[in-house]
Amino acid sequence: MTERSLVEAINLALSRAMTEDESVLVLGEDVGVDGGVFRATAGLIDRFGAERVRDTPISEAVIAGVSVGLAAAGFRPVAEIQFMGFSLTVLDQLVNHASRLRNRTQGRLTCPMVLRAPYGGGIHALEHHSESFEALFTHIPGLRVVIPSSPRRAYGLLLAAIRDPDPVVFFEPKRLYRLAREEVADDGEALPLDQCVTLRNGSDLTVVTWGAMCHDTLMAAKTLEDEGIEAEVIDVATLRPLDFATILTSVEKTGRCLIVHEAVMTGGFGGEIAARLAEHALMSLLAPVKRVTAWDTVVPYPRHESHFIPSPARIAAAAREIMEFA
Repeated sequence: MTERSLVEAINLALSRAMTEDESVLVLGEDVGVDGGVFRATAGLIDRFGAERVRDTPISEAVIAGVSVGLAAAGFRPVAEIQFMGFSLTVLDQLVNHASRLRNRTQGRLTCPMVLRAPYGGGIHALEHHSESFEALFTHIPGLRVVIPSSPRRAYGLLLAAIRDPDPVVFFEPKRLYRLAREEVADDGEALPLDQCVTLRNGSDLTVVTWGAMCHDTLMAAKTLEDEGIEAEVIDVATLRPLDFATILTSVEKTGRCLIVHEAVMTGGFGGEIAARLAEHALMSLLAPVKRVTAWDTVVPYPRHESHFIPSPARIAAAAREIMEFA
């Protein structure tokens, strides 16, 4: 079995899906000849041709609109938006068309499209290239929002997203693109959507997170373990629909919950999880639910990025605060 990086796993999943199903198309800015800004689509145009790997004009609205039309016509488009910060112009097509097509046509049509976009900071890019506003997309009924946190999960979740009959927004934490490698089998096996993944078992504290923050949270959990605190780490993986049952079961066991995300705190998806815990787990909580997030400000210039993105030290410090409650 070959070890691969997350971006290589994305490329592998795209290649597998396109080999298995001729209706799968890839489109976006520079995805063909250049292989994408992060080379996630490298080599696909040579293998599948320019009819199925299409370089588009620099217009995210056009990319999304064409994808909706292709999906309604029976194709399975996988559209790339170069950075999450450029995805705001696709909201019209996603909210008013992609997410509603099944309902609007009473099931006659579906919209099996995937919208991929790198997201998050940590690569010393500027603000529009380092955004984390995944919560905007979780507010839209009819959309799935998926965020992988490792090469193996990127491969399996992307295959599942492409095969899903409804629209999926697939955000890829670009800080993890080449950060680590793990064995990924090109076996065509999809991973289940709509399920959290328990990355680490623990009895003292539940830490809920996703994307690149899984890496930092696991580092913090190792530090806490050395101090005698056993943290259970849960990767949400699919933000919408949320597998709240897994989170609830863990919190009922540990009695404490810390939520970590790279997006700013106000309006972040962590607030939704905290609200559900207040509604369903109040009598199990031994301490208030706490959040560790980016600060409520515009993404700073690269030299201040390390102060903006939650660090393992900040995560561990918040966990210690929670543990101080009797």
